[in-house]
Amino acid sequence: MNTLFEQLIADFHERNLPELTQRAVDLPALAGKIDAIIGMRRTGKTWFLFQVMKQYLEQGIAKESMLYINFDDERLFPLTAQELGGISEAYYRLYPQNRGQRCYFFFDEIQNVSGWENYLRRLVDTENVQIAVTGSSARLLSHEIATSLRGRSISTEMFPFSFKEVLQHEGITYDYPVRPGAKQRTLLENRLKHYLLRGGFPEVQSLKEEYQTRILQEYVDVVILRDVVERYQMGNVLPLRYLIRHLLASPATLFSINKFHNDLKSQSIACGKNTLHEYFEYLTDAYLIYPVSIHSRSVRAKQVNPRKVYAIDTGLANAFRHKPQPDWGRLLENLVFMELRRRRMNIEYYRTEKGFEVDFIVTDNNEAPSLYQVTLDMSDKSTRTREVRALQAAMKETGILTAKILTLQDEEQIATNSGTINVVPVWLWLLQESL
Repeated sequence: MNTLFEQLIADFHERNLPELTQRAVDLPALAGKIDAIIGMRRTGKTWFLFQVMKQYLEQGIAKESMLYINFDDERLFPLTAQELGGISEAYYRLYPQNRGQRCYFFFDEIQNVSGWENYLRRLVDTENVQIAVTGSSARLLSHEIATSLRGRSISTEMFPFSFKEVLQHEGITYDYPVRPGAKQRTLLENRLKHYLLRGGFPEVQSLKEEYQTRILQEYVDVVILRDVVERYQMGNVLPLRYLIRHLLASPATLFSINKFHNDLKSQSIACGKNTLHEYFEYLTDAYLIYPVSIHSRSVRAKQVNPRKVYAIDTGLANAFRHKPQPDWGRLLENLVFMELRRRRMNIEYYRTEKGFEVDFIVTDNNEAPSLYQVTLDMSDKSTRTREVRALQAAMKETGILTAKILTLQDEEQIATNSGTINVVPVWLWLLQESL
């Protein structure tokens, strides 16, 4: 095994780092902290590690000061926790002059090795190293790493490409806040529709539509097998598959475990409610779905009201749709949610005293709450009345003086008795530095 470790290290130092699309994510790299890059599989965590390595090279740090190991490499199976120490020892045998100097270790999918936490903790305690690790389970590398590493880790979430990153990937530039001309605006609107259908997973960006759908569906199969079934040793997979297909095919909608349980019973599929609750949490842990609760100070109100569920990616949702045509409205709302989530906002939905629903009430640590409605367009009179009425009521009840309606193309400002409502095209909103 030591010979293999040395070969893997030598191979890494010999080959060039790949060309990549710059991600709009920064690694904290705090002294004494292990960086954990977490997120669903295939979102680009490995390539983000390469991005960090390139940044270090640009700062004048030698590549020989870096160590990269991918624990998905089949040559490392089965690797035990006792053998992990051989990796750093092999590195220091190759580069003895680096012992005691600052080095940078990158461990990809290290959760494949049981007992990895103790190895990382010992490395941080005994060597002068900055460590970054990746993983595909929120529980594994968020909750568990926090306890296993005793506060020595800091997590960075990785999502599929944002709209801005997709434009960069395609070589399309836009200098916000300069207003685009008609030609560029048409291009941005066109790319937004493509983004709604295709989503942001890096691998599918350049593929034909038929292959995009197949690959995205295979991503979900891998999540089911690797991050849920194997991890939790599940035997009854059929209701899990029904649950996933239901949630992905109906993004941005209210979801009730009780109602879904009754639907399964009507199809003679046996599964208890408690088991369904567990399945739902597993899918949340795997970053496949995101539940959103109603806005309320009452814990009971949050518990008894159904949650809205969003998919990690509009491309995934579109790949599992039941209807022949995309549900543009739901996809647009899902896109807005993911941009808010990507920017680390606290997100809930709001229901007024008269029962009008506002898609999002959003807060972060620095700003006052914001209200958002999402709709395809405002041309229909009844749609306009419904969206404005709900926001007016919510603004009056919450004291929030400004709100946004996000659409595909419309742009205007609406003055109301409760405050100002700004109607903004989603493509423009997505490109803003501050929401």
